Amino acid sequence: MRLAGLLLLLAAPVQAAEVWVTNEKDDTISVIDIESLEVIRTIPTGERPRGIVFSKDFSRVYICASDSNAVQVMDPVTGEILHDLPSGEDPEQFALAPDNRHLWIANENDAVTTVVDTETRTVSAQIDVGIEPEGMAVSPDGKVAITTSETTNMAHWIDTATNEIFANTLVDPRPRYAEFTRGGSELWVSAEIGGTVTVFDTATQAEKGKIRFAISGVNDDLLQPVGMAATPDQKTVFVALGPSNHVAVVNAETLEVEDYILVGRRVWQLAFSPDASLLFTTNGVSGDVTVIDVASRSPLQTIKVGRFPWGAAVRP
Repeated sequence: MRLAGLLLLLAAPVQAAEVWVTNEKDDTISVIDIESLEVIRTIPTGERPRGIVFSKDFSRVYICASDSNAVQVMDPVTGEILHDLPSGEDPEQFALAPDNRHLWIANENDAVTTVVDTETRTVSAQIDVGIEPEGMAVSPDGKVAITTSETTNMAHWIDTATNEIFANTLVDPRPRYAEFTRGGSELWVSAEIGGTVTVFDTATQAEKGKIRFAISGVNDDLLQPVGMAATPDQKTVFVALGPSNHVAVVNAETLEVEDYILVGRRVWQLAFSPDASLLFTTNGVSGDVTVIDVASRSPLQTIKVGRFPWGAAVRP
C-alpha cells in the first residue's frame, strides 16, 4: 500500500510556478505558466484590479479591486473569491506584513492608510496620510510601514506598533512605489512625474542618493519610474520606466544605471520567477507581459494577456 501510494505521488504532475497578472480594464487575472510561458487561466475579479499579493503560504491571494472599493480574498486553486475585506475607498496598492496577517492598504480617495486584520476581517487602524496615497511597503522586520502620497509628494513613515507617523520625507513629484532593499536598511521611492528614484537610510530617514534616467532617443518626460524589484542578492534593482517602454537596471551599491531593457508599452510593475532567473513586466498599453532574462538583461518573449495589465505576483 505504501509503495502504491508513493508511485501515485511520483506519477502526479508537478505544478509549475505561475505569474498572476491583474488586468484592470478586463476585471480579470491572467495566470501565466512560467515553464511554458503561456496563459493557462483567466479568472474574473472585481472592478479594476490593481495590486495583488499572495499570503506567505500561497493558500490565499489578495487583490485590490479599486473600483469595487474592496480587497478580495481568492482561493488560488479554484479561483473562487472567498470574501471581501473592508479596505476603505479606492484601494490602490497594499503590502502584507511579515506576520502574514495584517494588510496595509493605501486608499487614494480617502487620504488614509487602512490596516486590515485578515483573520478577523476587521479594520485595525486608519491613519491619515497625505493626498492621494498609492505606494505601500512594510519593512522586513515588520516595524515600519511606508505610504507614499502622490499629490503631497511625501513618503510617510509609520510605526506599526503604534500606528502613528513618526517621519515625513519629501520626494519628487508623484511618488508611486516604495520598496525596502538591502535587508530593510534602505527605502527606495519612485517619483513618476519627477522622473527619479530617491534612496533613504531607514535608520535616520535621511536621503542617501537620487537616481536619474536618460535614454538616447527618448524624451525625458517619458521617463516615469513606477514599479521596482530588487534581486535576491540585493545588488541590483530593476525599475519600470512607464511610457518610455524601458526597464532600467540599477547598481544598488553605486546607484548608477547600468543598462536599459526595451519592453512593451507603458510598463507598470515587475515580478521575478522563484529562482530570479526571469523578470516579468506588466505593459499596460500594449496589453502584454515581457519576459526578461535576468542574466543577459535581454527580453526573451512577449505574452499577450488582458487589457491594461497592472499588477503581478508569483506563485511557486
